[in-house]
Amino acid sequence: MLSVLGVFLAAVLYFVAQKFKVYEDPRIDEVGAVLPGGNCGGCGLPGCRAFAECCVQAESLDELFCPVGGNALMASVAQILGRTAVEKTPTLAVLRCGGSCEKRESTNQYDGMASCMVAASLYGGSTACRYGCLMLGDCVRVCTFGALHMDSQTGLPVVDEPLCTGCGACVKACPKVLFELRNVGPKGRRLYVNCQNKDKGAVARKACQAACIGCGKCVKVCTFNAIALENNLAYIDFHTCKLCRKCVPECPTGAIVEVNFPPKKAVDATPQPINHSVNS
Repeated sequence: MLSVLGVFLAAVLYFVAQKFKVYEDPRIDEVGAVLPGGNCGGCGLPGCRAFAECCVQAESLDELFCPVGGNALMASVAQILGRTAVEKTPTLAVLRCGGSCEKRESTNQYDGMASCMVAASLYGGSTACRYGCLMLGDCVRVCTFGALHMDSQTGLPVVDEPLCTGCGACVKACPKVLFELRNVGPKGRRLYVNCQNKDKGAVARKACQAACIGCGKCVKVCTFNAIALENNLAYIDFHTCKLCRKCVPECPTGAIVEVNFPPKKAVDATPQPINHSVNS
């Protein structure tokens, strides 16, 4: 009777398995094999498996992109699926806060849990700038590629450009929204305002020596209309900016950062002797 019961239950299980089995496209595994497997969420999906499923099911790859693998990986995915992939400009994370320990004086001491998210929910920070970095390293902990570390001198996180994949994990983790994904730029050159302080000029400058004071000088000198001033804070649109750097010397607090530019040639201010000789 036990043998008969076992055969009966096996038949029932086989019937149920056949009735409710879910077909899975084998191309999902093929796409998954070429993905980095970091499960960073940079594509906007919970993991690489979900991204592979979306690629197979989607009619077009135009709205799908893996920032870790970049254009080369998307070309491989497109080849597997027999589709085309649109090339996108690579991005990386930049920290929009220049308030180092030297430029922001501490006004109190935080003794709670070493988490930016927790500290941000309790108070504005240990300095007079309520918009600045809390220096507790949540961004470093969420970066699965080791592209972030805390600088012991400045107290601020530092992005290691060669390791940054532009996944955006640090952007989501920062409670002060200090990280931004910007285009890598030609030859890795970028310009951006290294501040998020929206207080008026005198208040912002008192809180941090490197703060944008909303003077608007950079806006006036930009001939490409790439800089906007809103809520006492300047912002450089990296899509419009031509990297001319005219705005950099105009900033009185040095809040505009220039990355990977060659040093400017020094202008010789020595007056040239005048030749008074007259041809006869």
